[in-house]
This record gives sequence, C-alpha cells and structure tokens, in this order.
Amino acid sequence: MTSKAMRSVVCLLLLFGILSMPALAANKNRIGTAGAQELLIPVGARGVAIGASSSLFLKGADAIYWNPAGLSRMDRGVEAMFSQMSYLADIGVSYGAVAVQAGDFGTLGFSLKSLGFGDIPVTTVEYPDGTGEQYSPTFLTLGLTYSRLLTDRISVGATAYLLSEKILNMSASGIVFDVGIQYQNLGVQGLNLSVAVKSIGPNMKYDGSNAYVRADLSTDQRGLNTYKLETAGFEMPTNLEIGLGYAPRFDEKNSLNVGVGFRNNNYLQDEWNVGAEYSFMGIFFARGGYTFSPETTTDIAGENAYIYDWTAGAGVHYDVGGVVLSFDYGYRAVKYFDGNHVFTLAVGF
Repeated sequence: MTSKAMRSVVCLLLLFGILSMPALAANKNRIGTAGAQELLIPVGARGVAIGASSSLFLKGADAIYWNPAGLSRMDRGVEAMFSQMSYLADIGVSYGAVAVQAGDFGTLGFSLKSLGFGDIPVTTVEYPDGTGEQYSPTFLTLGLTYSRLLTDRISVGATAYLLSEKILNMSASGIVFDVGIQYQNLGVQGLNLSVAVKSIGPNMKYDGSNAYVRADLSTDQRGLNTYKLETAGFEMPTNLEIGLGYAPRFDEKNSLNVGVGFRNNNYLQDEWNVGAEYSFMGIFFARGGYTFSPETTTDIAGENAYIYDWTAGAGVHYDVGGVVLSFDYGYRAVKYFDGNHVFTLAVGF
C-alpha cells in the first residue's frame, strides 16, 4: 500500500472513531427510546440469510443497506434489485435499489424502502371499538448513496436517507446518514474488515392537524376551546457495525464466505452475528447464520427475550448473454411471531 493510501486509511479510521462516539454512549436508561425503527429493518434475502456479517461480502446494490462502501465493488455497470419481506405482525417491507457506475467519479445508488401496515381501524376515546373508519400509516425511506474505491483493497461509501412517516393527519420527516469502509485482504488473502456508522441524524418530531384538540372548559366559563398538543421529538437509532470475515477459495468451483458481525446500538442492547455463504460455480448459493444478544433481559419464562434467532437461505445467479439474473430467498426465525420470509430479484448488465 502506498503512503498516500495509508494516510487515507488512518484519516478514515479517525473519522469513524469520532462518528461512533454517540453509538458507544448507550446506557440502559435509553433503551427503547429512539424512533425511526424502520431504519433497523434489514433488506435483501442474501443479507437476511447471512445476518450482520453480510456487510463484509455484499456488493453493488445489495450492499447499500448493510455498508454503502460495498456499492463500488459491483461487477456490472448497472444493477437493479427488488425485495419483498413479510415482517413482524403482518407488516410488509418493500425495497428497491438501482446502482450505476460513473467512471472515475465513483458509483451511485438509489434506494427506496416502504412499509405496508394494511388497514387499521380508527379508535377514539368516545369510540374505543372503532368509529367505522380505517387508516393506513405511510413510512418511506428514500436513499442516495455514493461509493468509491480508494485502492483495490479499500472502498468507502456514504448514504443520505430522507425519512417520511405519516399516521392519520400527523407526519414527521428527517434526514439521516450512513457511512462505511471496507478493507479486503487485511494482511492475509481473503481476510476482510467492514466498519459502518449508521442512522446519524437530528431528531424528528410529529406535527399536524391531529395535534389540535377540543376541550370543554365550561368549569371556568370559557366553554369549548381548541388547543394544540406539543409532541416530543425522538432521536435516531444510531449504531456502529463491525464485521470481520474470511473468504477461502477451495478451487475454481467452490468458495466460502464466513464472518462474524457486531452491532453496538445506541438505544438497544448490543447484537452479535455469525454467518456463512457457500457458492458452487458462482451460480448456486447456500447461506446460514445465527444472531444473538447476550445482554438482553429475560422474558417471563426466564429465557433471553431477544426475538431474533437463526437464519437460512439459498440463491441462484445465472449469466444469460451478459445479463446476470439473480433470485434469492432468505428466512429469519423470530420468537413470539411468525418468521420473516424475504424474496429478492436482481439483474445486472
């Protein structure tokens, strides 16, 4: 590595040290107090099947959520993907992304995540069983990603997300950022490092016409009056993710990726993940992983209350006349709820 590249790595690591300070400042009193939880919902069947260690191995459009530094490692000039997940409590998560190589400038990516809640009955104090009306919340996350290869080993990237949440006539919006770095062949061929600081941004706050309420103040002879409730702001779920993995290549047909990932959460207990992906001829893939949080408190049965468990999945990637078509499936076991099923279609050319 040249001295210039080494200085770049040192500067980047110092930057990550500064940016990760808020994430490392978590304490038990802050657990569960952050909003914008849609930022923590993973996307892509391959990433879900491997877990947090996906930040080491994913590249192109598939890497935007896990570590934006992986975007610049895409194999094709243009990639597009669409993913659908059945999340908790019948919530659907739709995700789409497009990535384009822009020559020496770097690589650009565009992504959109949308949550589908279905129709929910409107209830009020006067009608706790429902008014007969229904509503459906709208949660959208629109992302713009930039990534660049500094050397053949080092890539960096950043994503700016525009968040929009709407419930009835109340809405909130905000901007958050993800930044990441990947270092491949870290002194040993196949040894890889990934670091990302995610969901950095100012507080969000709901506002809208539903904040105005009518109150009967007849007791002090003022009658009916309208006043506005002041809503409290909420912070972003900032977290620091670190992954370390090894990618041995047995021969031209068989390869393996294994990794361990750690996520330090600002408003949740820390999480660990181990995952692996086996590839045969770069066409057929088998994946699996396990995620755990040893510091999470116990439930009423005395068991660890962390709801996520093992993961698994498979995929087929095939080159058709220079166009790579991919289909991947991922599954994540969940306590107390049905498991998450994820399907992803992708194309690269």
